Formats: sequence, structure tokens, C-alpha cells
Amino acid sequence: MVKTSQELEKEFIDSLKSTTGKDLKEWMAAIKDCGIEKRNDIIKWLKADYGFGQMNANLLMGIYNNNGKPVYASETSLLDNQFAKYENMRPLFDEISVMIRGTIPDSNIIVKKTYVSFALKREFAAVNIKKGELRMGLDLGEMPFSGKVEKAKLTGPMPRISHMVVLKTKEDFDDEVVELIKKSNERVNA
Repeated sequence: MVKTSQELEKEFIDSLKSTTGKDLKEWMAAIKDCGIEKRNDIIKWLKADYGFGQMNANLLMGIYNNNGKPVYASETSLLDNQFAKYENMRPLFDEISVMIRGTIPDSNIIVKKTYVSFALKREFAAVNIKKGELRMGLDLGEMPFSGKVEKAKLTGPMPRISHMVVLKTKEDFDDEVVELIKKSNERVNA
């Protein structure tokens, strides 16, 4: 089972004191007092001076930039934030989510900060919410781009999400899209 961003962040926060000697409040003060202003420079400092890995340094910076509060405390809030500008896309997203989960039973919806992931063991689809459309990214490897299958232009997912399909209406989620989702899932979860 893939852990959600919320679960990963909570585990990180809960283990900070035992793994680093400082709790979250102490780290927030250390970052504030370090004298470094740029985000990437602070991440480099955390890695070089304190041995943080890239993911944990990014988690700590994300919390710092969120006024010391967990970023992923509520997946509902994360999803609501993604629809803040495009609330009219929510009914389509809800319908598409049901269809994706119907195509790949037992798949999980994992809400990230800038996108929504669909996964079994690994992510096989990702959705960005945009004005008037949902961009559904898939891991289709070297499959050629043609027709409705474009090069992925999504914010957030890993580079292995190589292709995308633009969904503007429920009718866009046709048999071809169902087959593409199955291919992506087989590719990453077989």
C-alpha cells in the first residue's frame, strides 16, 4: 500500500526529536535563525549541516513555509485548495475518479499538493485540475503520441508520467482512455 503524503509527513514530524534531537518547533526556530533566505539554500544547509535527505529537507521546508504547520494534515483541504480556482471542474473530477477506480479496482486516490494520484502499489495515473479541463497523466513509456494522447504537461508527478489525456467532459473518458489507464497500471504495477 502506498503511503499518503499526510502519513509520510506525520511519521516525519513524529520521528524528528528521536532522529535529529530537535522537535518541529525547535527546527522552525533553527531555520528562522539560520540567516539563510532562499528556500533551496536552506534545503542545502539542512542536508549538508544536519544530514537530512532530500525528501525530509523538503518536508521541513514545506512546513516552515506553511507557518510551521503540517502541509498535508488534511487531504480534504489539499483537494479543496486545488479546486479553489476551478470549482466548476469538481463534478467532472468526481465522476472521473469513480470511473478510474472502476477500471482499476482497489486503486487508491492520494491527494498531493498540486495533483491527485491514483495508485495500487505505485502511481499509474495523476490528475491536474486546470481551467476547463482535467489533465490525466499516465506512464505509457515509449508509446507514440497521437490523437488525444499528448506529451504530459502536468505539475507535480514524477517524470515517468509520460503521456496525458485532456478531459473536458465525462464523454472524453471513453473506451480508449480506459485501455490507456489499464496499460499504464500494467506497466507500473505488474
